[in-house]
Amino acid sequence: MTKLSFKKTVLILAATGAFSFVNAQKIAHLSFDSLVGLMPETKTATEAAQIYLKALEQEIVAMQTELESKYKDYQEKEATMSELLKKNKQEDFQQLNNRLDGFKTQAGQDYQRKQAELTAPIIAKAKKGIEAIAKEGGYKYVLDVSLQSTSVLYSEPSDDILASVRKKLETMPLAVIPGTNNPANNGNKTMPATNKNNGSKGGK
Repeated sequence: MTKLSFKKTVLILAATGAFSFVNAQKIAHLSFDSLVGLMPETKTATEAAQIYLKALEQEIVAMQTELESKYKDYQEKEATMSELLKKNKQEDFQQLNNRLDGFKTQAGQDYQRKQAELTAPIIAKAKKGIEAIAKEGGYKYVLDVSLQSTSVLYSEPSDDILASVRKKLETMPLAVIPGTNNPANNGNKTMPATNKNNGSKGGK
């Protein structure tokens, strides 16, 4: 056998081995967004986030009202004010406006932080459920098909394990959402009834 033929044979065997290895891996998929949306804790977290956001919005409205009230008072008395008093009032308006702008920026950041804090235990629980099902089913990879921008040109059929993971989560304790009364306190200990159309074998 020539060196060229030997190298070609080695490359063919290597390629065949790699294909067999990849082909032997069990792959599953699910929509992580859908899974999280079906969890009862998500409703609790969403309601808590809305309450938090409403409080921030109320503070913004209060600051805007204060600014508008002071400016209206300034307009009514401007004709009788000294130049020094006018300058002082105008500086007050500028400071209030800067405070308002700064608070709006910080409120947006604070709301995002609160959302992350509220959803963190839900995401952690969902991932534990996925890990449990993956190990039980012998899956080497679980793909998240939530993102609409993600596209696959070709793939072998994979199993949609959304229903299995959802069923697994029903057996797990409710995730503890910081600063809220969990559904468990109101007797809601399980997820909504599983839709029979969810969790069917996908891509086959």
